[in-house]
Amino acid sequence: MRRFYNIVLGGIQQKVFNLVLLFIIVTMAAFSGVTIYQLGRLSKLVNETNETQKQTIADISQSTMNTVISSSLGRTTQMEAYIADDMFKDLARTVQMLGDYAGVILTSSEEYPAHPYAYPDAAKDGSVSIQLLTEENLDVNNPDIASKIALAANISEMMQSLYAASNVDSCYIALPEGFMLLADNHPSSKFDSDGQMIPIPIRDRAWYKGAKDTGRLFYTDVVSDIFTGKIGIMCAVPVYHEGELVAVAGADLFLNNMSDAVSSLSKSGSFAFIINQYGHVVFSPFTEGTLCVNQDTEALDLRNTGDASLNDFISNALISATDLTQVNIDDESYYMIGYPIQSIGWTIISAVSVAAAEVPTQQMISLYDQTLNSALSTFNTSLRSSRVQTIILFVLILILGGTGAMVVSTRIVKPLGIMTDKVVSLNGKDLQFFMEDAYRTGDEIEVLAEAFAELSSRTLAYVSKIQRVTAEKERIGAELNMATAIQASQLPRLFPPFPNRTEFDIFASMTPAKEVGGDFYDFFLIDDDHIALVMADVSGKGVPAALFMMVSRVLIKSHLQNGERPSVALANVNNQLCESNDAQLFVTVWLAVMEISTGKCVAANAGHEHPTLRRAGGKFELISYRHSPAVATLEDIPFKEHTFELYPGDSLFVYTDGVAEATNSNNELMGTERMLEALNRQPDADPHEVLLNVMDGITEFVNGAEQFDDITMLCLRYNGKA
Repeated sequence: MRRFYNIVLGGIQQKVFNLVLLFIIVTMAAFSGVTIYQLGRLSKLVNETNETQKQTIADISQSTMNTVISSSLGRTTQMEAYIADDMFKDLARTVQMLGDYAGVILTSSEEYPAHPYAYPDAAKDGSVSIQLLTEENLDVNNPDIASKIALAANISEMMQSLYAASNVDSCYIALPEGFMLLADNHPSSKFDSDGQMIPIPIRDRAWYKGAKDTGRLFYTDVVSDIFTGKIGIMCAVPVYHEGELVAVAGADLFLNNMSDAVSSLSKSGSFAFIINQYGHVVFSPFTEGTLCVNQDTEALDLRNTGDASLNDFISNALISATDLTQVNIDDESYYMIGYPIQSIGWTIISAVSVAAAEVPTQQMISLYDQTLNSALSTFNTSLRSSRVQTIILFVLILILGGTGAMVVSTRIVKPLGIMTDKVVSLNGKDLQFFMEDAYRTGDEIEVLAEAFAELSSRTLAYVSKIQRVTAEKERIGAELNMATAIQASQLPRLFPPFPNRTEFDIFASMTPAKEVGGDFYDFFLIDDDHIALVMADVSGKGVPAALFMMVSRVLIKSHLQNGERPSVALANVNNQLCESNDAQLFVTVWLAVMEISTGKCVAANAGHEHPTLRRAGGKFELISYRHSPAVATLEDIPFKEHTFELYPGDSLFVYTDGVAEATNSNNELMGTERMLEALNRQPDADPHEVLLNVMDGITEFVNGAEQFDDITMLCLRYNGKA
């Protein structure tokens, strides 16, 4: 044996050295293999987990964005459709009221004296004036023509009141003789540049011919006003006497604000447009392409294009509200939702570009990729550094021995194993990665763990934010539902309401639409021998209408309980509501006070639906008479009364316009004829069954179509003295 420095060659020391060296080499080889395997497995798991997280984030974000877009677009579009529908209904009511009043005056010439009239006066610009307009060559000095003009001029005060109380831009009454009386505040527009009054071909105007030819309420298409050049729509109704046309009443509604509103709604990636009943675009922010506005002769019917998805969507949107639908237009994809404007047959459609809707998701994925790339860059740098360190450690292990090698290998491998197991345990529902003491190694493993912890924290924060936004929208919806319940609880709901009174039976109901509304009914004993009946409908929708309804109900009840007659009570309530009616709401009211011992009734009708009456053994019939104006339109207006008497076995049925205007999927109204058919299925039924029969008739007619207005009814059967 020979000694080489302190090692004895061939002796036990060499064998021990060889054994230790072999152990170190084997251990280091095993350690290196395990480390390489774990790093490779970790790298693979990191890539797989990243892809899973990215897909999960994209799916959750897309689903949440679709929900948010559908809710936001749907509520906004529905509200705009409701507002537009009320605007056109208000136009129709104004025209119908003017036509009814004109019919009374023009068919009762002996009751009305000649009324003064005047031609347009440019000096009266800015104030409402009644102006006489004629066709060219009309001889106004002809005695017959002059007397007709003087008779028709009795409508002047009514026209001024309607103009002031509504949103119309002008209202007018035209006679077949070729002249018309018009109310507006810009008489100077009736003159040409030479100061000559412009003759108007009245009987050739679209609104006159449309009302005359159809014989009913008629809306024109969107046209330019002949005087001002503003775009608008005209509504007209014919007035007949003994089958002969005696006049056409009408009103203009300028739609420049609607056009401006459509343009203002156009933002980056989102916009709105309006189509008419023929599928033509009437308002749009686009100046070219499929959605641009063209003249009628050039307009494209969007129900008949080369794209089946667009055709189907537009056809459905003209009939009823649509779900969020993806539609391709001009080689670009959009999410669209539509709500019809029931009164005129138009539809408002809101759209958002699919590309714009996906921007938040793409931005989040881009941010995720940036964070991931930064983490992977750090990881790869650390991995390369680890390889160098492994070689150094290998030399150190050879020097320090097997114990040192085991300590170092354990220090390196153990945290990687824990991290690998944690990463494997992550899934789409639990994305949180927490920093633990096991990862605090002071090297690249700790850097990688911190990167994972930061990435998972950002991901959960974004998901939590999306969930909070969704929860807030659900809370708002819940509060609206609670408001509906509170509103309904204010009405009498306990039946029979007067168990000890056998002289009459009464039942009433209100079936609310989706949002809080303005319908209400009421009945209460004024004293032992008088009962008050009230049925009313506030204009508009939503919370303002509900508040106006509650104030109106309290005022009406208070005045009637003070012993005031129906007409006096309505006059007092009208003045009180007009004092602070900044929202310009109004309420149609039918109310009556019945003397229970005799069945004698005193009633007043402020612009409300006609009641129906059934005599004992007979059928329900509509009782028509002249209305007073709606409450809260003008101060100090008188309200008319009429009397009628109920005999034992007679029944009275009153209702709001939600009954007659219930609409089916074909955009048809139920009407009073179908309502009478439902009432007369069992005319002898008790009041509760009568209301059930009407509701069954409505349900059968609408056939699943969405309810857009409150349905409120009241029925009283008079039994006579106990």
